[in-house]
Amino acid sequence: MWRVWMLFDPRRALIGLFTFLFTLAIVIHFVLLSTERYNWLANPGAAEAASLSSPAAAESPVALRVSPTPEG
Repeated sequence: MWRVWMLFDPRRALIGLFTFLFTLAIVIHFVLLSTERYNWLANPGAAEAASLSSPAAAESPVALRVSPTPEG
């Protein structure tokens, strides 16, 4: 492993890595902001309203009912 760091300067490699990761994070956030569903700035209450009105949320209490003893 030490031979790899003899080929590359560790400071430049880490700065390049952090720059790439920061750019990737910014791109992902802008892609999410460009969608209607995940835009948390334009309509911040839409995520909570969507999760409350989804059919899965309405069925979840029924799906969580478990009998205490196995039938049969």
